[in-house]
Amino acid sequence: MGNLLCCVQVDQSTVAIKERFGKFEEVLEPGCHCLPWFLGCQLSGHLSLRLQQLDVRCETKTKDNVFVNVVASIQYRALADKANEAFYKLSNTRSQIQAYVFDVIRASVPKLNLDDTFEQKNEIAKAVEEELEKAMSAYGYEIVQTLIVDIEPDEHVKRAMNEINAAARMRVAANEKAEAEKILQIKRAEGEAESKYLSGLGIARQRQAIVDGLRDSVLGFSVNVPGTTAKDVMDMVLVTQYFDTMKEIGAASKSSAVFIPHGPGAVRDVASQIRDGLLQASHHNQ
Repeated sequence: MGNLLCCVQVDQSTVAIKERFGKFEEVLEPGCHCLPWFLGCQLSGHLSLRLQQLDVRCETKTKDNVFVNVVASIQYRALADKANEAFYKLSNTRSQIQAYVFDVIRASVPKLNLDDTFEQKNEIAKAVEEELEKAMSAYGYEIVQTLIVDIEPDEHVKRAMNEINAAARMRVAANEKAEAEKILQIKRAEGEAESKYLSGLGIARQRQAIVDGLRDSVLGFSVNVPGTTAKDVMDMVLVTQYFDTMKEIGAASKSSAVFIPHGPGAVRDVASQIRDGLLQASHHNQ
């Protein structure tokens, strides 16, 4: 009906290409237009001005010889003021864009190692966008945005990368565990050293108290019993302690202690050693 009335409708975000006798005449904007077909006017076609997206999957290899699939997403649209160029110069826009993407990616990725490819995907996207913008502007198209949305190595490569990462983390964990064990051992050694120091200090104080007690006992006995000397008192104390010790050893049913040298005569030697020690301690305190 529109053709009979010589009227055509162009939808929003779309332009139409008007020809007269097969030659381009003008670009029709959205709205209603008169198209007298009897004067040789006709619509050659429509061109969408909407933003379009093309996902391109390109297989290539990195500098360290790892094959990867790079997925690029290209957002583009036709320019209204260059609609005639966009309509007539390219027969297959998507194939043309795909060819340029392949060319740039296969020229950029082989210069990078696999890890660098992941880190520099924005630079790859920028290189693709610049090349496309330079090439497609001559055909009436604008490149709005270029994104590298995915980089997929081979499944075996991904598994190996995960194993490398896991091994590195296990190594860090082992180092931390070893450091913790080292700290525990140091603290344990410090505790044992402090314990032995305090034990030695206690033993020294105990021995000093025994020496002081014996000395006071000998001096007190000598004063209260006239005619006795310190030697006589010490011999008596040691003989008493000797028999007390023998009594305790004999009272134990499962005792395996052996008192060497054994015999009362050996007490004299022990008494002389202790007496000399007491006298030395007494002179030292004075």
